[in-house]
Amino acid sequence: MNKLDVLLGVNIDHVATLRQARKTTYPNVLDAALLAEQAGADGITAHLREDRRHIQEHDIFALKEHIATRLNLEMAVTESMLAFADKVRPQACCLVPEKREELTTEGGLDVISGGSTLHSACDFLADLGIQVSLFIDPDLAQIDAALKARVPVIELHTGCYAEAITPQQRTLELARLQTAARYAHAAGLQVNAGHGLNMLNVQPICAIPEIVELNIGHAIIAQALFLGMFNAVKELKQLITRAK
Repeated sequence: MNKLDVLLGVNIDHVATLRQARKTTYPNVLDAALLAEQAGADGITAHLREDRRHIQEHDIFALKEHIATRLNLEMAVTESMLAFADKVRPQACCLVPEKREELTTEGGLDVISGGSTLHSACDFLADLGIQVSLFIDPDLAQIDAALKARVPVIELHTGCYAEAITPQQRTLELARLQTAARYAHAAGLQVNAGHGLNMLNVQPICAIPEIVELNIGHAIIAQALFLGMFNAVKELKQLITRAK
C-alpha cells in the first residue's frame, strides 16, 4: 500500500491539567487547540474523565463549537458519558478504560469482556452519527472482539513500546504493533495509535503503513513550555512527514 502522511490528533488534556492545578481560567484550552490547528493539527482530542481532573464539560462544548478540524472525545463507557456525547455530538468518540487511581490511561480497553454493554454503547454512538473507535492493546484477540462490536476504527495503545527500557524490548513491542496494525487493516478497520509517543520515538510508528492517525498530547504540551504550542505541534508534524 502507498504510505500517506499520518494524521496528527493533538490531545489538549494537559493544558487543562495546568489550569486546574490552581482552578484558574488560564491557560485557555480552546486557545491551545486553535494554535494546534494553525500549526497543522488534523484534529483535537480531549478526554473528559469521570473525576474531571483536567478537561471540564464547558471545554468540550467550546471545542465543538469553535475548532475547524474535528473533535475526538475520549470517554469511558458509562451512561453519563453516553448522555454527554449525545448532547455534544463530537465527530468522533474513542472509548477508553478509566480508573480513578491511575495517573493516565494504563492500557487498552478489554473489548473481549465488554460484551453487550460495550456493543450497545458503540451502536448508540454510531446511531448519533459519531465515528466510534476503541482504544485497545495490540492484541489480535482484542481486534477480533472490536470487529464483533462493529466499530470502524481502533486505536492501538503504544504505551509498552514507548516505555520499553531496552532496544530489544522496543523492537519486540514495535513488532507487536506492526502485526496488529496489519491484521486490523486486513480486516477492514482503520488503525490509529497513541499513548506515550514523543519526538524521539514517534517516527517508527509513523512508518507502519497501516497507521492512519496518531493522538499525542503530553509530549506536545511539555515541548510547548519551551517552544510555544504552535512550534511544538509544527515540529511534530514535520517529524511525521519525514517518517513517510
